[in-house]
Amino acid sequence: MTETTQRFFKAQPESIGQARKFATEALAEWGLPGRAEDIRLCVSELATNALVHGTVADHGFLVKLDADEEVVRLEVHDSRRQRPEARQAADTDLSGRGLTLVSLLADGWGVEERTPFGKVVWSCFKATGGRAS
Repeated sequence: MTETTQRFFKAQPESIGQARKFATEALAEWGLPGRAEDIRLCVSELATNALVHGTVADHGFLVKLDADEEVVRLEVHDSRRQRPEARQAADTDLSGRGLTLVSLLADGWGVEERTPFGKVVWSCFKATGGRAS
């Protein structure tokens, strides 16, 4: 059985914590605590990227979670088509590690265009620890 939930968040800093709470509560409700901390951190990173780099003025972002017996898929939808790129942050940089963390914690991640505008940044988490495709 597939579980799905989504929520729209305003383009404001408080939304990052609200998105983490939303994901944590959904996973708990579905009885999927196994990868909850990895997913929670990736929600935080992808939502922050959407807020800082992906939202057009006065547009928010959408967080969507899909889960079945094998995989949890996290999606963060925003209003800009500009694709995020992982970069090598210097030790003294205060930011720039988000996608590196996502690539280390998730079993797979990528970016898709969204119609009519924007993009979806997704990550997948296998319950058994294999690589998602």
